[in-house]
Amino acid sequence: MAKPLMAKATAVWLVDNTTISFKQIADFVGMHELEIQGIADGDVATGVKGFDPVTNNQLTQDEIDKAEASPLYKLKLKFNAAAAGEEKRRGPRYTPLSKRQDRPNSILWLVKFHPELSDAQIAKLVGTTKPTIQSIRERTHWNISNMQPIDPVALGLCKQSELDSIVQKAAAKKAAEGGVMNDDERRKLVSTEQSLGAEAEPKIPAGIEGLETFTLGGGNERPSADPMVDADSFFNLPDADDEDDEDNSDDPRG
Repeated sequence: MAKPLMAKATAVWLVDNTTISFKQIADFVGMHELEIQGIADGDVATGVKGFDPVTNNQLTQDEIDKAEASPLYKLKLKFNAAAAGEEKRRGPRYTPLSKRQDRPNSILWLVKFHPELSDAQIAKLVGTTKPTIQSIRERTHWNISNMQPIDPVALGLCKQSELDSIVQKAAAKKAAEGGVMNDDERRKLVSTEQSLGAEAEPKIPAGIEGLETFTLGGGNERPSADPMVDADSFFNLPDADDEDDEDNSDDPRG
């Protein structure tokens, strides 16, 4: 249900100028009943000037009369033809002036880490134009050498839920096309919540890649040595007895 403009100021005016119940006012302006009671007690909205919803074309006097006559009656906001369709207005997202200088950095981040997103999706997400996105993709942007990829959520250009929603749509489209994705692409196509909740998968170091099926022998037997290689013959060490005999044979007194 649509709420009136300047809800707190409207509530102040209704409390001061009508006998409508706190519950009815709270439902109409979208506040809690205790807040309305706080306004009546002077504890809430101190110094706020009342905003007349009748003269400002948000409420009719007939609605006020009905609400005063019946505590169960719910006030209805006056229909304003000029405001019809305002909530569904289409067009590029408005970006505050203070954040527009950071927008190219966010586009670079999206192009780098989510290349599956289309130009139209990026333009809608951060409020930019397709030529700007194309120049960043092709690295022909006039300031490309000074740009750094920065998460648009961290810059406040969009919400995390909005980014996750677009990424999920891209994942569904990729799955429908039946394209083969590598591990990095799969990680990019999941939302942040899913990525943080996933269990870490053990990875094989690049140095031993390809040895996944290598196993040691099942028994206690050691592999037989090469018959041509023998430790004693290799070093050719004489026995202790042979050394004594050689020493005795060299003695002239023997």
